Amino acid sequence: MTRFAFSFAAACVLLLHAGEAGAQSLTLSSPDISEGATIAGEHIFKGFGCTGNNTSPALSWSGAPAGTKSFAVAIHDPDAPTGSGWWHWVVFNLPPSVTALPKGAGDPKKKLMPKGAIQSRTDFGSDGYGGPCPPPGDKPHRYQITVFAVDVDKLPNAKDHSASAALVGFDLHFHTLGKATLTGLYGR
Repeated sequence: MTRFAFSFAAACVLLLHAGEAGAQSLTLSSPDISEGATIAGEHIFKGFGCTGNNTSPALSWSGAPAGTKSFAVAIHDPDAPTGSGWWHWVVFNLPPSVTALPKGAGDPKKKLMPKGAIQSRTDFGSDGYGGPCPPPGDKPHRYQITVFAVDVDKLPNAKDHSASAALVGFDLHFHTLGKATLTGLYGR
């Protein structure tokens, strides 16, 4: 290899790594749920035979991509025996200055959501958080908690708390700049 070709290749490698170092990556964490760990009873649904406290976990995120104008948060169980999974929590239009939700924010009666944020309908048929509650005897289900960095301040089609998870997902498909997922497990 000639000295020029070697220098050119080395410069390309350095540029590639410099770009990676400067790029931010959206991350999601929770003091209540660890990646791949069992979800505690306080976060489990109360009803359908489950006896938890139905308290949403505290969440925090960082590393939003440039151009982020809002965030959305969703919890989905892809293992639910429905053919399409089960939506446990859908929150959207979170202001870009918000990078955390406190424990219990999923209870609409507590009014812990920031102004402008909307909690919409879950597969339990109501808005707000609905914790894990898989069928008895199933292997532990995966509960995928995802934060979405969104390029609009308000989703264009999902207007209020009556929006279905599918409608919110449709909007997010076209407006997501980045996302991060944390997965907890629960079985009974």
